[in-house]
Amino acid sequence: MMRLRNLSHSYGDEAVVDDVSLSIDQGEVVGVIGPSGVGKTTLLRLLSLFLEPDAGTVELDGDAVWEADEDERLALRRQVGMVFQDASLFDATVARNVEYGLRVRQPWRERLRDQLRSLVAARRLPGPVGRGLDAVGLRDPLQARVRSLVGTTEPPEAVTDALGVVGLDHKLDQQARSLSGGEAQRVSFARALAYEPDYLLLDEPTSDLDPRNTGLIEAAIGEARDRGIGVVVATHDMHQAERIADRVGVLLGDGFTEIGPTERIFEDPSDERTRKFISGELVY
Repeated sequence: MMRLRNLSHSYGDEAVVDDVSLSIDQGEVVGVIGPSGVGKTTLLRLLSLFLEPDAGTVELDGDAVWEADEDERLALRRQVGMVFQDASLFDATVARNVEYGLRVRQPWRERLRDQLRSLVAARRLPGPVGRGLDAVGLRDPLQARVRSLVGTTEPPEAVTDALGVVGLDHKLDQQARSLSGGEAQRVSFARALAYEPDYLLLDEPTSDLDPRNTGLIEAAIGEARDRGIGVVVATHDMHQAERIADRVGVLLGDGFTEIGPTERIFEDPSDERTRKFISGELVY
């Protein structure tokens, strides 16, 4: 379980998150709804363990994250994945973009092995080295030897599996720059899913997507939940939260007005501010 207890964070003199508490279990989807500017993105950054709170505690499976030493905190951080509103992909193939999430969490020896594997796959060696080996006829024998040491140049199974979840496993070798916006966001989701995090955070993941890509992302969120991942989705789309979330937290200007089962929040909220926000009476 991930748990926030009485968490607060400010930018300068402005309190963006104030005395917020929230728990997320593995295997559930928690929707965080609220208007723009109430701290949804800051809340996700706090959950991602990259932003230290001014007050309160963050616990991951019983461990107080910000009381741990740096190495322990890095290990805890690796249990959390995040998908941002705007997909930021590298100028590389779809497979390499998804594999990046795996590489940055590997020990350095494994990262070196993967880099060598990449060079072999591309038949690419640094200019002077490649020309020198060509001159003496050793490029192919050397690459064959490296190939025997580092193994297959095929993408790891986790990469093809994650791309399958978002319906893009047929585009492994396509350049990311040629993708549509919706496809790029699905690749971003696959990159976070590939290393099998315990918790997955999504910041407005479908805000600029067409209905088809929105449906595919929502289906992928359901698949992540079925795999035992705890998912938090920050969205201004209340209909989306109602479709995909097991629980919903309503975040207004002064923190959560209430958190509870999705059906109850939308049909019988206990807080008057929640009721007014959902009905459209309370406008920010």
